[in-house]
Amino acid sequence: MKDALHVLGTVFGHRGFRGAQGEIVAHVAGGGDALVLMPTGGGKSLCYQLPALLREGTALVISPLIALMQDQVEALKQLGVRAAFLNSALDARAAAAVERALVQGELDLLYVAPERLVMPRMLELLDRLYKESKLALFAIDEAHCVSQWGHDFRPEYLQLSLLHERFPDVPRIALTATADPQTRSEIVRRLELGRSRVFISSFDRPNIRYTIVDKAEPRAQLLRFIREEHAGEAGIVYCLSRKKTDETAEWLAEHGIDALPYHAGMVAEARAANQARFQREEGIVMVATIAFGMGIDKPDVRFVAHLDLPKSIEGYYQETGRAGRDGLPADAWMTYGLGDVVQLRRLIEQSEGSEEFRRVSFAKLDALLGLCETAGCRRVRLLDYFGEKSEPCGNCDTCLAPPETWDATDAARKALSAIYRTGQRFGAVHVIDVLRGNASARVSQWDHDKLSVFGLGADLDDATWRGVFRQLVAMGYARPDHDAYGGLKLTDAARAVLKGEESVEMRRASHRQPKARRSARRPEWAEQTPLADVDEALLARLKAWRSAQAREQAVPAYVIFHDATLAAIAATQPRDLGALSTIAGIGAKKLDRYGRALLEVVRG
Repeated sequence: MKDALHVLGTVFGHRGFRGAQGEIVAHVAGGGDALVLMPTGGGKSLCYQLPALLREGTALVISPLIALMQDQVEALKQLGVRAAFLNSALDARAAAAVERALVQGELDLLYVAPERLVMPRMLELLDRLYKESKLALFAIDEAHCVSQWGHDFRPEYLQLSLLHERFPDVPRIALTATADPQTRSEIVRRLELGRSRVFISSFDRPNIRYTIVDKAEPRAQLLRFIREEHAGEAGIVYCLSRKKTDETAEWLAEHGIDALPYHAGMVAEARAANQARFQREEGIVMVATIAFGMGIDKPDVRFVAHLDLPKSIEGYYQETGRAGRDGLPADAWMTYGLGDVVQLRRLIEQSEGSEEFRRVSFAKLDALLGLCETAGCRRVRLLDYFGEKSEPCGNCDTCLAPPETWDATDAARKALSAIYRTGQRFGAVHVIDVLRGNASARVSQWDHDKLSVFGLGADLDDATWRGVFRQLVAMGYARPDHDAYGGLKLTDAARAVLKGEESVEMRRASHRQPKARRSARRPEWAEQTPLADVDEALLARLKAWRSAQAREQAVPAYVIFHDATLAAIAATQPRDLGALSTIAGIGAKKLDRYGRALLEVVRG
């Protein structure tokens, strides 16, 4: 490991490993296979980049993220690592040049899209390198893409088992930030990693504050959240549909937020331009469908917001994990209502998947609803889903502002009775009108004003009733019936409540935002620069210098230096190259390239 620590310091600028990194590096560098589960920002890339430099030959990195390969390669080049990418974005001449460099042993790492890897020409090149013992390792990034039950399934990943079959002596490392036990098993089986070592780091991201609010006026709620918590900071807003993505980005822009849309229905050039702006400028808010985000390397995303419910806890965890990759405080904020549940259940019902696929999808949705409706710690519930036990975190909305609970047995019986007596074919809005005795129900063609339940719930307001119906669905007492256009139907479980054999406790509806500020607690893997020691004026000058360098080189700012590195400089204010070389993130190449310029900025 002495060589590994030397390379870690001189190339990457780090003085020691985080968590299991050292053990993983030693195992893979020694020729072993590995499955690595590590949270976003926890240092997964180093687990294959460092062994690639320690072993003879070229390491192949299989990644589905064509749009991001260029930035990843540029970041390695900044460190003095010989890296390149090979995908459909290159023209024939550029691709041929990369292939020549590969064959001639001029590359330490080559990033390849999975569909490119399995092409006959590419496999022939790899056969040639294999015979000459010039393949260092295979790194399969975003390995959860192999899972057919997963939220990011990529069919081309199913072909990657050929790596073991065709190149049995080359070590493989599969990496992901998101995998429940079922997905882990599928990764091992489909990639033939049965003899690999499995390294599972904590899934906890303690620097992220989780907040889920009842949906009332979602766009206004989002705008208030951004203005009060993250004015001028980078963030991602996820929407379920392309139309909503476009409308939300336009609306935020009209209200002074530097927001851009991103979805698969956009013209490719416009989509790429928006992504480039998000990656390379500061303070951009990207409003997107889930087509955007997997593998986003931008470390200073300060918030991820959801205007629509994701499809699963895995999806929620993966998407929220794009916030705070630098270990500094960040927010995961979501607004959700019954309409989200109805919409997602409809999508599952109407999907072309098998009955087993729908069963698993419903189970994943139910688990997510449990997270949304819990009165306990969000983080405890989230980590428990991944099989990790924890204590209340003190940094989620339910810890910072514990929700009230109430005995909702009587309200639940009234709601279930109203669903039944209106024919089990109306949505929550109409059934609430009946319960509250609203005029819209009185004048309807169905004579619902003559029912015994009409006006029976006038003592509760609309917001409370919306919470009751949403939680009845989440608890499994009612479900949307898509044959009746989303009307609510009773389930067998409702019988016990209607007969008075079962009581129901619910969270009280609330739209308030926790007033406590974000916790400054950071993950163990984050660089622990004391935030209070940072000279903010110097940090601003360092960021301005970095922005100028990034524009000059046409690369994202974080490729030059991460915020955490600049914060460390602003805190310690080194006066010579020796002191500067002790800052995490400054290796020999960057010290030589930027050291004197940084010292000039520090001296002011």
